[in-house]
Amino acid sequence: MFEWMAWTTPIAVFFCCIVLMLVAMTVWELKSPTVTHKGFLPIETTRGDRLFIGLLIAAYVAVSDRMTAWFGLEQEPSIWISFVISMLLLALVMRKG
Repeated sequence: MFEWMAWTTPIAVFFCCIVLMLVAMTVWELKSPTVTHKGFLPIETTRGDRLFIGLLIAAYVAVSDRMTAWFGLEQEPSIWISFVISMLLLALVMRKG
């Protein structure tokens, strides 16, 4: 069923992180219902909104080939570097967004 997808270690880690985040967000919502928050994003958001926006940003960074040009690198960086940067951006949006 999944033969069409190239399941590499970074991709498996990324999907496991998303599943764990969704489970954690569900438990967090049950324990403490969400309230809207106004951070640096131009709209009031809930935790779920910030997670979605953060995942979009993380996915863009993870698949962007512009990082080579942005940092003036000679070759494309490791996928693990993109993964770490995207998770840090996700954490920033979740905390301060």
